[in-house]
Amino acid sequence: MEKKADIQKTIYDNAKSHFLGNFPDSLPIEQAYVHIGMYLGWIIDAGLYSEYFEDEASNQIFRFRRREISCTILSEIWDGYLGYELFSKSGNMFTYYYYGGGLYRGDYDEILVKTLPSIYHVTDSWENYEKIKSRIDMRFQDWKKLVGQ
Repeated sequence: MEKKADIQKTIYDNAKSHFLGNFPDSLPIEQAYVHIGMYLGWIIDAGLYSEYFEDEASNQIFRFRRREISCTILSEIWDGYLGYELFSKSGNMFTYYYYGGGLYRGDYDEILVKTLPSIYHVTDSWENYEKIKSRIDMRFQDWKKLVGQ
């Protein structure tokens, strides 16, 4: 059995680091969760979550897939946390490359932020989710070719 110290504990993002940082005072705190929730939603739709996440969040997964809870609510339930244990092996490899490597942020800015003052001004809507989901889907297919999957 692996020792706890040997298990990689990558935290890709955490909403707390956003609203304790340069978060605009004029916005509701929920806006710090939008970009994280959109990525976590994509992980759910792509089926790249871990058994742990499935065990702990089966109700939220089901409700998200039915579009009964928004990306923000999904993220808030997990305290705006995106960490290693939420993703499958492939989910982690892709997330490390895409989210951890800054490509997600670039895509998010290009597709959703555009002329808005910051990432925190993006509206949590299914229309916006579908826009970023399409880009992530494309990046995932490119990544699979890159790594030979």
